[in-house]
Amino acid sequence: MRMNTIRPAAGSKKARRRVGRGNGSGLGKTAGRGSKGQKSRSGGFHKVGFEGGQMPLQRRLPKRGFVSPLREHTAELRLSDLGRLPIAEIDILVLKAAGLVPAAAKTVKVIRTGKLDKAVRLSGLLLTKGARAAIEAAGGSIANEPVRPEKAKVEKAWQKTAQAEPAAKAEKGAKTEKTAKAEKAPKGDKAGKSEKTPAQQKTKD
Repeated sequence: MRMNTIRPAAGSKKARRRVGRGNGSGLGKTAGRGSKGQKSRSGGFHKVGFEGGQMPLQRRLPKRGFVSPLREHTAELRLSDLGRLPIAEIDILVLKAAGLVPAAAKTVKVIRTGKLDKAVRLSGLLLTKGARAAIEAAGGSIANEPVRPEKAKVEKAWQKTAQAEPAAKAEKGAKTEKTAKAEKAPKGDKAGKSEKTPAQQKTKD
C-alpha cells in the first residue's frame, strides 16, 4: 500500500449536489425551491415559529404561574429538619454540609412544617412568622437575619420620602408666608408710587 493508492471506502463520499443545472440533474429549473413564494426567493427568511402572520402557537397557549429566576439559589428548610441536626449552632454552611440544602443555595428560609423539640441558635437564615414563633417557644434564638432585597428597597424608598418631606413642608411654608405678606401690603406700595399731596398737584397744573 502506498499513500497515492489510498482511497475512501466505497459509498462514504458523495458528489456535490449541483442545483439548477438542467432537468437531468434532478434539481433543475427551480433547484428544489418550488415555484414562487417567499422561500423561493434569495434572502427569503422565516423566523422560528412564524405561521404566515397568524398568531403563532407560542403566543396562543396560556401562560400560568410564576417561575422565579432565583429558584436555583434559594431553598426552604422545615422545622423537623432542624430538629434532626446533632448541633445547636446552625447556619447555611452547616446545612450544606448536612445535605439539607443544595450547594448552590445562597439564601435559606425556615418554614413551619413539623415540630421542633430542642433549642437551636440560627444565624444568617430567613424565617416565616410561624417558624420564628416555634423556635422562640422551644427556647431558641435568631441572629444575623439577612434583609430581603425587596424589604431593603422599600425601606430605602421610605427613608428618601422621610428626608424629602421636611424640605417640602419648609418650602411650602415659605411660599405661604410670602403670599400672606404680599396680600397685607397696601396697593400703593405694590405699584411703587407714593400718593401726591394737593399742593404738589396744584404746582404741577
